[in-house]
Amino acid sequence: MLDVNFIRENLDLVKEKILSKRVDSKILDRFVELDGNWREMREQMDKLRAELNTHSKERNIEAAKAVKAGIRKIEDNLSGTEKERAEFLSQLPNLPKDGWLVGRGEEDNKVIRTVGEKPRFDFEVKDYMNLSERLGLIDTERAAQVSGSRFGYLFREAALLELALIQFAFSHLVKKGFIPVFPPVMIKPDVYRGMGRLQGGQEEERYYLQNDDLYLVGSSEHTIGPIHKDEIFKPEDLPRRYVGFSTCFRREAGSYGKDTKGILRVHQFDKVEMFSFTKPEDSEGEHQFLLAAQEELISALGLHYRVVQVCTGDMGFTDMAQYDIETWLPGQDKYRETNSCSNTGDFQARGIGVKYKADKKAEFVHMLNATGYAIGRILIAIIENYQTPDGDIVIPPVLRPYLGMDKISR
Repeated sequence: MLDVNFIRENLDLVKEKILSKRVDSKILDRFVELDGNWREMREQMDKLRAELNTHSKERNIEAAKAVKAGIRKIEDNLSGTEKERAEFLSQLPNLPKDGWLVGRGEEDNKVIRTVGEKPRFDFEVKDYMNLSERLGLIDTERAAQVSGSRFGYLFREAALLELALIQFAFSHLVKKGFIPVFPPVMIKPDVYRGMGRLQGGQEEERYYLQNDDLYLVGSSEHTIGPIHKDEIFKPEDLPRRYVGFSTCFRREAGSYGKDTKGILRVHQFDKVEMFSFTKPEDSEGEHQFLLAAQEELISALGLHYRVVQVCTGDMGFTDMAQYDIETWLPGQDKYRETNSCSNTGDFQARGIGVKYKADKKAEFVHMLNATGYAIGRILIAIIENYQTPDGDIVIPPVLRPYLGMDKISR
């Protein structure tokens, strides 16, 4: 959540920034109205309690009764106002950092660098599903019979490739100081809200288990971030970095008709994720560190990609700064997003109470997340970029020690 005092003291700036994220300013207007009412009622409560204290000391019983009745009335109104105020506050997104790229949507994102060369083929390029079906690697038809649309089975070398990607990513990142973790894939509603992942239209993306009052996570960082809920770090313990792996679940609401075939956009997928806790003054450097780590992982696979600065109108609800990595898929003749790298500032930390001891007081840390490997999309990239004229798939050299083979053949 946002700092309420910052909103009060910088109302015009806050309005400008939420509008840049395409959020209705009426949400802010209503919060400001409720906040004013809430503060006024709190002041009235303080005055009445002071009166009650005076009447109690002077044994003015009837006057004390009247004041108590007034306190109860305000308490009833205050409770409702406080709840509604908190709800509108939770609907306000994180504010883009000063000077960040302003834009309406994906079309306004900016390519800041392109790395590597597009592969050249002297034969007709096939897409990953054509290649996978021939090699018996991916089966979405059987998955549809069992689970419905937007699911898939990974067979044979595809399953082994997933394990190889996980092993390589963990090995590479642990050497850089990341702590390995396999987090839960279910999360309590209050913790999820604290992470800012149920607000701003995100709830329709989530799978909710009503009987258990739990959500399935939509991404690995959703339960990595709350590891240190309500804790206070020592300054010398920052930055704290984790690399996690989990299965993730999304409804893909609003995406009907988009990428319905294959495993590019599915309800269930696996992910290696990086997560950092850091001091505010170090968070920009940490953001660049995570982005560099992502590029190392993609470059190690020999894939051609570009780094994109995501504009205000396209970035996530919790983000104040965001980059994407888009990897070239020759079978589709286009770049597709494979990685995202976000700095959420103190927005999520404020929601779940993660702080560090700064001088003589505790302040909120900054929290950042970055995709290591979104497994399904990286499998697609490997299959399409490493295809041969015979329809085989060459294994990227860095993964061969984990598979014990250099090619997937029929």
